[in-house]
Amino acid sequence: MSDLPVLYIKPGCPWCDDVVDFLARKKVPVKIMVVSGNREAMQEMVDLSGQSKAPTMDWHGEVLADFGVEELVPFLEERNVI
Repeated sequence: MSDLPVLYIKPGCPWCDDVVDFLARKKVPVKIMVVSGNREAMQEMVDLSGQSKAPTMDWHGEVLADFGVEELVPFLEERNVI
């Protein structure tokens, strides 16, 4: 099991693409889980967040759901990641 935060994404989702690009630029390591066509990953995301929209992040038990970079920045700043 990975100790990295988990980012649930859907291919072709512009918010997902923006978040993945942002995290790569900031060198924030995450484990990416594609939920499209992956019933287990989708169920895991829904169980964690109570919803089915991506991107959704599980940051060591703290969940940020259905967000864009604008919401991600303060979330990461609060955790002293960026």
